[in-house]
Amino acid sequence: MNMKNLLQRTLSGIFIIAGVVAGLLLGKFFFCALMILITVFVMYEFFRMTMGGEYRFSQLLAIFAAVTLFVLTFLYMGFNLPGRLVMLAFIPIFLIMVNSLYVKDKTDFGKFAFIYTALLYVAVPMTLSNFAVFRFIGDYDGTLLLCFFCIIWASDVGAYVFGVTLGQKYGRKLFPEISPKKSWIGFWGGFVLALAAAAALHYVGMFSYPLHHCLIMAALMNVAGVYGDLIESQWKRHYAIKDSGTAIPGHGGIWDRFDSALMAIPAGVIYLVVLNIL
Repeated sequence: MNMKNLLQRTLSGIFIIAGVVAGLLLGKFFFCALMILITVFVMYEFFRMTMGGEYRFSQLLAIFAAVTLFVLTFLYMGFNLPGRLVMLAFIPIFLIMVNSLYVKDKTDFGKFAFIYTALLYVAVPMTLSNFAVFRFIGDYDGTLLLCFFCIIWASDVGAYVFGVTLGQKYGRKLFPEISPKKSWIGFWGGFVLALAAAAALHYVGMFSYPLHHCLIMAALMNVAGVYGDLIESQWKRHYAIKDSGTAIPGHGGIWDRFDSALMAIPAGVIYLVVLNIL
């Protein structure tokens, strides 16, 4: 990577980090806008890769369904909206199913499966982020979700640095048939840095759980994030593309930057929910 590309990648990364930090710390409405923006972009890039311009109306319905699910859950957690009203998010999903009956050209009808895949793969994980920022109904605090992102970023940085400096020359590849550049050395570099980030966040008072819980969460989120990265890589390899988009100079698309988060954030939330400490 030449210096120009490295500078572009660095500046873009700083911009993304600043945007996420601001969105999480400025308040619940900024959080809502940030997560909706990510959801829409990731689903758009996923559909562009898998479906192109086919069944465009159903694609839009799916994005609308994802936003509806997130917003209703946000209103339930943030403003005490009756929980039963969250079920209204199923209306646009039902409309997608009905709309499929009226599509005249069913040559590639199997592509409708990508509609439901996107809802499960993108919409549900992004919606779960609400449970990381609302510990009590209406009580917003973006610190926990920011800690999750810091762990994910630390894992990515560790995997990149150790993978580039050592992983390409020494050691075994992680998943050579899916992502030839990923190595076990990179994985362990990301793993160690994720744990170090969790410990640092704990000691500065941001990660407010006992240290052992912080470290376990970091380990689980690191592994989940690596799988999230590999899952996106498998999609891209199948469709023979390098990046999911061009929205972020030097990085690719929005999906490229948040692929790990789609798996890591639910892993953190589920851990806290299962242990009843969220």
